[in-house]
Amino acid sequence: MLSWISDLINLFYPEVCAACNNALFRGEATICTNCLYHLPKTNFHLLSGNPVEKQFWGKIPVFSATALYYFNKGERVQHLIHRLKYRGEKEVGALAGRILGNDLKSSERFGTVNAIIPVPLHSSKLRIRGFNQSDFLASGLAEAMNATFYADFLIRQKATSTQTRKSRYSRFENVDKVFALNPSYPIAPYHFLLVDDVITTGSTLTSCAETLLEIPGSKVSIATIAYARL
Repeated sequence: MLSWISDLINLFYPEVCAACNNALFRGEATICTNCLYHLPKTNFHLLSGNPVEKQFWGKIPVFSATALYYFNKGERVQHLIHRLKYRGEKEVGALAGRILGNDLKSSERFGTVNAIIPVPLHSSKLRIRGFNQSDFLASGLAEAMNATFYADFLIRQKATSTQTRKSRYSRFENVDKVFALNPSYPIAPYHFLLVDDVITTGSTLTSCAETLLEIPGSKVSIATIAYARL
């Protein structure tokens, strides 16, 4: 009976894939099976000196870095990011985190990660938006990797304007020294995994990592859902 009711509801209000927008079949959730197999994975976690890591060369000593998918405008990964970032669809981020986390937990370069840290929003933006999309990714990663998710380990001290359409240098200036460590947490060496939805120039992630590396003995690795080739 419940299955019949569910099918009837789905007939008029079908659940659709967050990537391709096609109707999901029974047993599928959030992302259809076809997209799960064909979204453009980078597999950067297997490659030292990959394009994401190169974003930080000469800036900060990132231990390792990766992104789950390639980002191309108008394609399925952009649809995923839009559903996550602008609609607040938690399961999109959590599922991406679990997929990526299952890859990373078997990687030697990410195997010692013990703290998952999302790039924080300023409190004013968080009040307006109601969520931080990076929290959803971080929670999925923490679940898959059996690591601790710290939502507020980093504090964003001032609101900054959007990075969209800024030059590389303007992006760096926009986020320079805007993050601080939350004093409620003990100072101890961690292997942090710093996470965000998309990496382009890496300016925000660089500023966050600089702050985390103020803790003696700590290491910072980086993971995002998508990598946008400039």
